[in-house]
Amino acid sequence: MKLTLFDLDGTLLPKDSDHAFSEFVVALGWADRDDFRRRNDAFYEDYLAGRLDIDAYVDFATAPWRGRPADDLARATARFLKEVVRPMLHPAALGLVQRHQREGDLVAIVTATNDFVTRPIAGLLGVDELIATDLARDEAGRVTGGIHGVPAFREGKITRVQQWLSARGRALGDFECSTFYSDSTNDLPLLERVSHPVATNPGPALERIAQQRGWPILKLFP
Repeated sequence: MKLTLFDLDGTLLPKDSDHAFSEFVVALGWADRDDFRRRNDAFYEDYLAGRLDIDAYVDFATAPWRGRPADDLARATARFLKEVVRPMLHPAALGLVQRHQREGDLVAIVTATNDFVTRPIAGLLGVDELIATDLARDEAGRVTGGIHGVPAFREGKITRVQQWLSARGRALGDFECSTFYSDSTNDLPLLERVSHPVATNPGPALERIAQQRGWPILKLFP
């Protein structure tokens, strides 16, 4: 069996779903438009620059909605998928995922974005296995603003993939071919661990590294 891993934001989606959900929260009137948007943009710039404090970001990003009733969150999620995510789905990205599934690969999405935002998106993409940054929840199941376990971010993606495989009785080295598609230098640790790294819709920094190392470069979006 072959292992195929996909980053999500910028790789299978042309935009960042975490940032987009925060923008959607602003549109709902759940957060101050100017201050929240300014801070959200600043965190996103930190992510792009490879210096994101993911604990601080999760606390910030979940603050406007984590205390809201479950029904409100369910309606907001449904609207977000319909109005924001579905228009972002690209046939080339869907086709790539489906090709690996048809070939019998073990397929998973590995994303730093939290599980609340990304699990429904993984469902739209037809991917059952999601390794995301898990939000901490209290005994009643309410999101607390913290992170549960190791965030699926930078080196943490390796840890989380290893934990996921171990639970299945496997390890990275068991696969004749392990592929990881990503657009970001934040994912260099995992890209360097698989047998087949693919720079997908890469930013300039990752594209330069891919060219230097002879990695394939794939551009799914115009």
